[in-house]
Amino acid sequence: MCMVQSVGTMALARISTCCRSLVREHSKGLFCGVLQTGLIGGCIVAKRHLLSEDIIKLQDFQQRKLAVAHLAYGSKGNYFELFNQKLQRNELILRDELKLLLHLCQSADDMVIAKDAIHRYHEENKNLLPGDFKFGPLFMRQCYELGMEDLAAATLTDKNMRGFFSDATSFNIAIDMLFTKGSYEDALEVLGTMRSQGITFNKDTLILASGTFYKLNTAESYRICTALIEEGQTKGNFIPRHAYCFAVALALRQNDIKKAQSLYSQIMNTDSRLCQNIKVVLRVLSGALTDAVSILSAAMLSKSPSFVKRPEFSQEVIDILRSQSEDGPLMMKVEQIVTQLERANQVTQQTLDDMLCHTPSGKRKPAPITVERRISRRTLKPLHSTLLLE
Repeated sequence: MCMVQSVGTMALARISTCCRSLVREHSKGLFCGVLQTGLIGGCIVAKRHLLSEDIIKLQDFQQRKLAVAHLAYGSKGNYFELFNQKLQRNELILRDELKLLLHLCQSADDMVIAKDAIHRYHEENKNLLPGDFKFGPLFMRQCYELGMEDLAAATLTDKNMRGFFSDATSFNIAIDMLFTKGSYEDALEVLGTMRSQGITFNKDTLILASGTFYKLNTAESYRICTALIEEGQTKGNFIPRHAYCFAVALALRQNDIKKAQSLYSQIMNTDSRLCQNIKVVLRVLSGALTDAVSILSAAMLSKSPSFVKRPEFSQEVIDILRSQSEDGPLMMKVEQIVTQLERANQVTQQTLDDMLCHTPSGKRKPAPITVERRISRRTLKPLHSTLLLE
């Protein structure tokens, strides 16, 4: 156990130093080339973000910005001009002043002043105990809204800002931005900074980290990804299904079928569309074509009601199965099942990469609970029937 922890720690500690070597080996897709070489290669095009609105909370942030702008006294331009003068005079920055400044930012020029402001504020207060309010997520959401991922990454990795971003949310939002833009090297550097500062990797961080390693698709990123998963398992931490799926896909792309099978076996619930597609690929590449055909047959013969969506399989996965069964004893059966799946609209043009990089919808907000009124608003007397409600 100790050895696994030490290996994981050593591997992860090198994240920021190995970024550039990882990107030089960058591949392009998930299964391009698998039929010719037996290796999982690449033509990755999906660059959607991985965090849901529940984590980013951009809409809530924008609503607060509108409320603050409405209540703010004077024009925004005057406030920034006065704040800039305050910075030049080296005057003390108060917490509420900085909070207002960050809510009023609307342009890249505003964010430059905001960055200088948080530098000054951190310099003045870094020896004090942090208060209840965290400026990190607020600054990162501003960067997210304005599409300034480079500023977000530079600020997080600035050694002079160590301790200012003390929460995982700030790092996760920045990594999500970088993932969206395909800046995987910068995302790794942010992960390395997060690790070096002792910020705990939560479930969202694990998904973002494994997704970044998967996109890089190098021997080094694969080694670090598996070390990260193993370290979490050793410590008894919860590993999200999405993180496992990224790790399995990366193992397949690295042609490590046994490791991919081992990782997949640790997923508690494999009922999702993504897991079922990965399962078919695992069976095909391990030579268990009969099992792969059985999975498709079960999906085709599903007795679910018409309003329940049936399992879908990627055309990419179907093509792999067809190729591996070509001129074999299962060829005719595969063609029959695929034809029936196509007729039932159970074959999608989405690739596995599309499925992996699909943005989760987030948790649905529960409908408000209506309490039956028993008192009349007019007479303030008890109501004897709900029919008498006013």
